Amino acid sequence: MMPPEAPDRNAGMKPPAVSVCLQTLKDRPDFLRAAQARRQSTVSMVVQGRERHDGDPAIRVGFTCSKKVGNAVARNRAKRRLREAARAVLPEAGRPGWDYVLIGRANATAARPFEALKSDLRNALSSIHGTRK
Repeated sequence: MMPPEAPDRNAGMKPPAVSVCLQTLKDRPDFLRAAQARRQSTVSMVVQGRERHDGDPAIRVGFTCSKKVGNAVARNRAKRRLREAARAVLPEAGRPGWDYVLIGRANATAARPFEALKSDLRNALSSIHGTRK
């Protein structure tokens, strides 16, 4: 038990980089399976998506940027922005039991306004799922 004057350790903390309902892809075979599935390009990213048939309802997401995006600092910045966009958009627009891979683009992912980045992700997801309006 904490003394009454001790601060709450969880107060003011941001949620994890990927939401609780999302899991991160880490294994190369998962990325390769997603690469063979549906794909949608936008101004700021490429989104690959595939439906899994393993009965697991989790939404899984992976992030990647090639060296074309820039040096390590630029690639990491682009992936941070993609992670934050996925955390904001995938819980509402993603489908349970799907894997998604978000691929950063050179000179676009890091420079695009964040609201436009989220909008690009929503549009790509609706196209992959066949629910384009």
